[in-house]
Amino acid sequence: MSATGPSSRLLPIAGREHDIGGGFVVRRLLPDARRRAVGPFIFVDHMGPHAFAPGEGIDVRPHPHIGLSTLTWLFDGALLHRDSLGSVQVIRPGDVNWMTAGRGIVHSERTPAAERAAGHRVEGLQTWLAMPEERAEDAPAFQHVPAAEVPRVLLDGATVDVVAGDSFGRQSPVRGCVPTLYASVRFSGGGGLTLDGTHEERAILPLDDGVFLDDQPLAAKVLHVLLDREPARLRADRAARAMLLGGSPVGPRHLWWNFVATTRERIERAKADWGAQRMGTVPGEVDFIPLPER
Repeated sequence: MSATGPSSRLLPIAGREHDIGGGFVVRRLLPDARRRAVGPFIFVDHMGPHAFAPGEGIDVRPHPHIGLSTLTWLFDGALLHRDSLGSVQVIRPGDVNWMTAGRGIVHSERTPAAERAAGHRVEGLQTWLAMPEERAEDAPAFQHVPAAEVPRVLLDGATVDVVAGDSFGRQSPVRGCVPTLYASVRFSGGGGLTLDGTHEERAILPLDDGVFLDDQPLAAKVLHVLLDREPARLRADRAARAMLLGGSPVGPRHLWWNFVATTRERIERAKADWGAQRMGTVPGEVDFIPLPER
């Protein structure tokens, strides 16, 4: 800890809430005017928690991406992923769906039929990780890791799932394009963990109250960006959840709609390709999200 106390170590980002229909709230934590990225993470949305009535659900029509990888981590609920590679995969809590857009991919996300019919709750994080410039035009790819194959570390008072990259001595099957920190922590209360300085950039997202950085309480649902690489002691005085994220930065990026690139020219080419429907289709789906007018 620095001599000036833990508060000087942190940049808290409260994010902005958006109701995307029917009371379903998404809180956008990245990008922020004060911090565009943490490591390779350039986009972080906390969705829910939200209870859908029977017959209701999420319907994100087919849309494109370039220059990034996407990862959805669910605490509750289920989502059905389909993409232009032909992938069809339901993601449930603890599973990892890692989609590499590279030079271009199209996908949809919807509530599965069984959950839609019965009514269900959903809560999770949707994240985008920018690809390094030399990998940005890679072929698109999709990887699914079931919950049972996600490495788990048992610590004193905390259970850590290593979602992507490496942390706490374990390597996720999802490696990413650059060194990456992405882990889900469940505190049982009365214990904690030390987040070391292995990764260049780090942030903590408590989902519940009761999480502390040393003796400083961390507000729930706020992204707390660490401003140094010194070890950070995290603990909780009750059962609580938190996400750890970060890694090596990949440099400035242009972000427009669903497109990420190092140059505006590449963004313009992607816009033209999607407007002309040259980026592929999702098998079995005919609808799509048109290019925004602005």
